[in-house]
Amino acid sequence: MSDKTVTPAADTPAAKPSRRGPMLLLGLCLVAGVAGGLGWFALKAKTAPPVLASDKLGMSRPDGLLETQSLSQLPKDLLAVPFLKETLTEDFVFYYQAHSDRLGLIGSLRRIIYEHDLQWQDSLIEQLLDQPADVALWRGTDGRLKDFLLVMDRSGLAKVLEPLAKVALDDTQLSKIAELKLGNDDVALYQLSFNAGRSLVFASYGDKLVVLSNPQKLYFPSSGGGEEPGSVSTDAISALLQGEKLFPEAFGLQPKAPEVKQRISVNASVLAMGYQRFIPSFAGLRFDMDNTGWHSFLALDEQDNQAELDFKPVWQAMPMGASACVALPLAAEQQQPLLVKLGAEPSVAQALTEHMAGVAGLCWYADSRLYTPLLVASLDEKGSDALDGDLGRLFDSMVGSYESNVEEHVFPVVEKQDGNMHQWQRQVSTTFGPYAAKDAEVPEAITGKAFMRVSLARHGSTLLFSLDDTLVDKALGTLDKRFPPMADVLPKDLLMPVYFGPDAMAQLMQKETLDSLPQDMEPVFYNAAQTYLIPKLRTLGGYGKYALTLPEGTRPDGHWQWLPLQWKAL
Repeated sequence: MSDKTVTPAADTPAAKPSRRGPMLLLGLCLVAGVAGGLGWFALKAKTAPPVLASDKLGMSRPDGLLETQSLSQLPKDLLAVPFLKETLTEDFVFYYQAHSDRLGLIGSLRRIIYEHDLQWQDSLIEQLLDQPADVALWRGTDGRLKDFLLVMDRSGLAKVLEPLAKVALDDTQLSKIAELKLGNDDVALYQLSFNAGRSLVFASYGDKLVVLSNPQKLYFPSSGGGEEPGSVSTDAISALLQGEKLFPEAFGLQPKAPEVKQRISVNASVLAMGYQRFIPSFAGLRFDMDNTGWHSFLALDEQDNQAELDFKPVWQAMPMGASACVALPLAAEQQQPLLVKLGAEPSVAQALTEHMAGVAGLCWYADSRLYTPLLVASLDEKGSDALDGDLGRLFDSMVGSYESNVEEHVFPVVEKQDGNMHQWQRQVSTTFGPYAAKDAEVPEAITGKAFMRVSLARHGSTLLFSLDDTLVDKALGTLDKRFPPMADVLPKDLLMPVYFGPDAMAQLMQKETLDSLPQDMEPVFYNAAQTYLIPKLRTLGGYGKYALTLPEGTRPDGHWQWLPLQWKAL
């Protein structure tokens, strides 16, 4: 293992690994996103988030933010990173160049230019995209970033767009929908329709152009609204047209420095897939590009009763060979109502949460499945042995499904105890189980074609859980010194919340992809995956392992505390 710290900086051959690390974006987002499944990790906010100017003006808080010196340069800048260039290739650029919405919009504008004899150059769109811009993004109902609000700078833009006032009077695709009052000036708000049902709203004033991708999110303050994600009031658009910076403060950011060419910020609400309230100390991720390369940052929020960021117990218990891992501070007492709602007795939920301590972590393994990570958590010493009865009752009440072929309609819990180890296990019939029904002790009792053995174990003061019993067994072997832990290959005495092993991750993703595309049922998609995806995963697997570390002594202090992430090659 090398102790060389990778810092995403110099654009020189000697620094090439440093530019790979920060932009292993897909792996990091995957780890951070699935980490939202840690439902026990919630803390009460110490102070209320500040009231933002955008809130007062009627703009819902964005989930993502792109600040760029040139929109048209963004795909090229991303491909400047060796890792992304080798995995995305030029197809990434071509996709956006040939996207149907982009082509439809350009086609509509060219028709308007031609039919109304406007004195615009045919390259107007390309010129507009080659300007500084800020883009706020919001999630759609499917969780993906979808709606956007773009603010662009262009000298003399308002004068260039003046002819639109006349065009909007009789054009089928362009119409004037409102008028904004900016001081003594009246500014037209237009709606442009394109691509059979798609449309956007835009306005220009001075050197500013504001574009809203979803007209249904626009509202007037007098009409109410503003509650749903992506909602934007006419007051907010007026403020943006007059040069107010409403986006950066929503991410706790200072104005972008001139030397930063690209700055991409993502709220934890996107990465946590709706589970952000369970991991409130994690605020977001950011990636900056300047003349020296890409740099990565993690944002933390301070909480009441903040647990110490000591992840060593997690890495001592986790078996070696993980694809990816994430560790988080633990404060389970706030989860009592959730545990009760899921079926736990109030006394059992209270007993468990009172004795949870320290940190917890998740790891995914190539020889398991994406939906069966291993959870490692800690108990305080006084609660370890006394808690076994409550743990057994909690496991019995929360784990299992209706089994039509079993007399009690649920398989019995199987207990094992050996010294300071106590384990609970239950069979659960499921299509996604790793075991075929024929391999069960009583095959006819399994409802369906497969099953899993859900397993919970306490080893001393360490708590283990997984839908894959083999991972729990391996972790027990690790704690008994019969299998090497992750700690043996990780940096010593460094604060490491995330681990990423591209080789094992590529194996896991290949397995999940091919299993979801049976060749006899999905021959087209299966062949496409074999042709295009699998080679990219093999390229991914060729990269070395990384540990993401935080500065020594890190402790959340306030809201949106941005901390540099160091990528340490292992």
